[in-house]
Amino acid sequence: MDRLCAALCAAVLSVLLILGASPVLAITAPELRGQRSLQDLQPDMHGRDLKQQEFLKAELSGFDFGEADLRGAVFNSSNLQQANLADADLEDVVAYASRFEQADLRNTVLRNAMLMQSHFRGAEIDGADFTDAVLDLPEQKALCARATGRNSRTGVMTRDSLACR
Repeated sequence: MDRLCAALCAAVLSVLLILGASPVLAITAPELRGQRSLQDLQPDMHGRDLKQQEFLKAELSGFDFGEADLRGAVFNSSNLQQANLADADLEDVVAYASRFEQADLRNTVLRNAMLMQSHFRGAEIDGADFTDAVLDLPEQKALCARATGRNSRTGVMTRDSLACR
C-alpha cells in the first residue's frame, strides 16, 4: 500500500511539473514579508500620503508626521515618543504596544483606532478625536484627565470622543 501511495504521489507531481503548474505562494507574517512596510523612513514625513503603511518595531522618536495621511497604518511596537502627529489623519490605525509619550497629537483624528497597550503619558491631545478608538482603561482615564478642545475637522470635543465622565 505504501509503495502504491508513493508511486501515485510521484505520478501526480510529475504531471504537475510537466504541465507547468505555478508554485503555491504562502503568506507570511508582516514582519517577514515587509510588503507594505515603508522602507524610506526619514525624520520629515510631514504631509505625506502614508495610508496603510506598516511601521513594525520602528524607531520614530521625534519624527514629523504632521498633517500626514496615515489612515489604516500599522504602528505595532513602535516608538513615537516626541513625534509630531498634529493635524494628521490616523483613522483606522492599529498601534499595538506603541509609545506616544510626549507626542504632539493636537487636532489629530484617531477615529476607530486600535490603541491597546499603547502609552500616551505627556502627549498633547488638545482637539484630538478618539471617537470609537479602543484604548486600555488606565490610558483612557489618564487622557480624560487632560482632554480639552474640539477637533477642527470633525467638530468633536476631545472629552466626548474619549467618553469621559
